[in-house]
Amino acid sequence: MSLTPHDIAKMLDHSTLQPYLTEEDIRKGCELALRYDCASVCARPCDVPILKEMLAGSDVKVCTVIGFPHGAHETAIKVAEAQLALDEGCQELDMVLNIGRMIRGDHDYVREEIRQIADLAHSRGAIVKVILETCYLTDEQKAAACKLSEEAGADFVKTSTGYGSKGCTIDDLKLMRASVSPHIRVKGSGGIRDLDTVLSARAVGASRCGVSATEKIMQEAEKRFAEGTLKEVESLTEMSGGY
Repeated sequence: MSLTPHDIAKMLDHSTLQPYLTEEDIRKGCELALRYDCASVCARPCDVPILKEMLAGSDVKVCTVIGFPHGAHETAIKVAEAQLALDEGCQELDMVLNIGRMIRGDHDYVREEIRQIADLAHSRGAIVKVILETCYLTDEQKAAACKLSEEAGADFVKTSTGYGSKGCTIDDLKLMRASVSPHIRVKGSGGIRDLDTVLSARAVGASRCGVSATEKIMQEAEKRFAEGTLKEVESLTEMSGGY
């Protein structure tokens, strides 16, 4: 089945989360996302006002992270962070669940924290993606985290922050897709640096990919489209781990 470059662009959350980025870098990232009409720009919380200004009037969503990257903030702090982001114009929230509580098996805590943020976001017309940080979880814990996220009202489950010991894998995306209902979407993130990896993620049911190599990916998509070779993949290639 043929694809267009725009189909690929609308899978991409352009990531501008590195701690050393300047305001100029964030603005350039927004310009890049606007050029290709990406799904969103996912930036650090302090950059949300820049995104709101730069992306105004476009179809590129304003996205930020909550409890990033370790997920270990108190729930009240995560909720306050989400509230401020929404007040500043954020439309999508990528929150890190409490990894240590998940590993411990404190499912009620994990579910309730996600529920509070999801309820708040939905009351403001925003969506929530729950980052599992799969590199620290067993397959059983990954599946359980997906189910907890769905029960709590999350819109997406997401593999990684990009700052853990390993990034996204095809196997994790398959497991996560199988662990939630069809209306819950799946996002891969961490180590996704080329078009083939995006296409592989798409093939196993991922709706979004968090990437910083947006320009490289889109240039390849445009090249293949011009050649008539931009198509859904038939055989899957394992993703590389890491950020």
